[in-house]
Amino acid sequence: MKGSFLEIGHWNEAKTGERAEGDVFLSRRIADEGRIISVLSDGLGSGVKANVLATITATMAAGLAAADLPMERAAEAIMRSLPVCSERKISYATFTLIDVGATGEISIIEYDNPPFVLLRNGAVLRVEKTELEVKRRGPGRGRRGIPEKALLHSSRFQSRAGDRIVCFSDGVSQAGMGTERSPLGWGQAAVEDFLLGVVGENHQVSARELARTTVREALARDSGTARDDVTCGVLYFRDARRLLVLTGPPLNPDRDPERARIVSSYPGRRIVAGGTTASIVARETGLAVRVDLGKLDPEIPPMAMMEGADLVTEGIVTLGRTAELLAGEEGVDKLPDNACSRIIDLMLNSDIIEFVVGTKINEAHQDPSMPVELDIRRNVIKRLAAVLGEKHLKDVRIRYI
Repeated sequence: MKGSFLEIGHWNEAKTGERAEGDVFLSRRIADEGRIISVLSDGLGSGVKANVLATITATMAAGLAAADLPMERAAEAIMRSLPVCSERKISYATFTLIDVGATGEISIIEYDNPPFVLLRNGAVLRVEKTELEVKRRGPGRGRRGIPEKALLHSSRFQSRAGDRIVCFSDGVSQAGMGTERSPLGWGQAAVEDFLLGVVGENHQVSARELARTTVREALARDSGTARDDVTCGVLYFRDARRLLVLTGPPLNPDRDPERARIVSSYPGRRIVAGGTTASIVARETGLAVRVDLGKLDPEIPPMAMMEGADLVTEGIVTLGRTAELLAGEEGVDKLPDNACSRIIDLMLNSDIIEFVVGTKINEAHQDPSMPVELDIRRNVIKRLAAVLGEKHLKDVRIRYI
């Protein structure tokens, strides 16, 4: 949609006592078609086995949808392919598949997850759904309460700017079950009211923050203990949020004033990465740079503060480590408070990330005795841009000076 950007965020917590999450949320961009596909899958049980089931289901659902396979055939293929649990002798995983077209048209297929929620103009909009019946084949058919036929629900509608599509696993809707507060669980209607309340209090709440707030409320209803895997995913159509990352001195010092103007006039949030870069901006603008010694980390150089910038950090080491963390499988939301976690937070809550990269070589990073991770600046930025674009679906732009 013209003037609208799709932000995708999610939050999940593994069942208490389990290292692996039994729910999986993934997104995939089909660049040549302008489509984005998101899938939430909940594997049978919890832990590693559930994670395998959910991962297979989510990956297959996204791949088959991208190939435009009819959903009935795709569902049958998924159910035939799931491995069989050695204990329960069944293979089972739920899924919610959301396919967003280039012009904002939405197609959603749901199988056994709680119904998705469409928030529009401060209310929950009910969407007409069509039932699709799919025969089960292979292991698990008709056993232990698993029916021989699967009932899917299909929805199609046109998104609008400001829409939020929220999906979640039953770890959310069933939170608090058996407690005095929620003997039957939190419940679909109560979750919807909660979502409306959060958005009502903060109309600009990000997709990631709305998902996190929802999961944390679910945990609170179970006294902070996850009695099941708990996951929430949010798709939010809105105006793009922009982030500038200025790093490295320019090849020609005559362009120093230009770099200062880029920072001061940028229509979004701003990160200045690199001591020399910060010094140039400070000199050209007359603003002071103050190092923050209250947040020291033995592995990551300290942050600094400067008026007109949301964050000032060291350059190559910090950006290189940030790229590694974003590419890794560890939860970036559970990192210690340092320069890398601050950069990641700004990046994940932005849509268009613009790198303005100086091309002057820093001789210190060419010393052969330095660790191999200290790559030259341009390669570090390329790695960071790749993971932001491919894994986190950000619109990344790089400009060299």
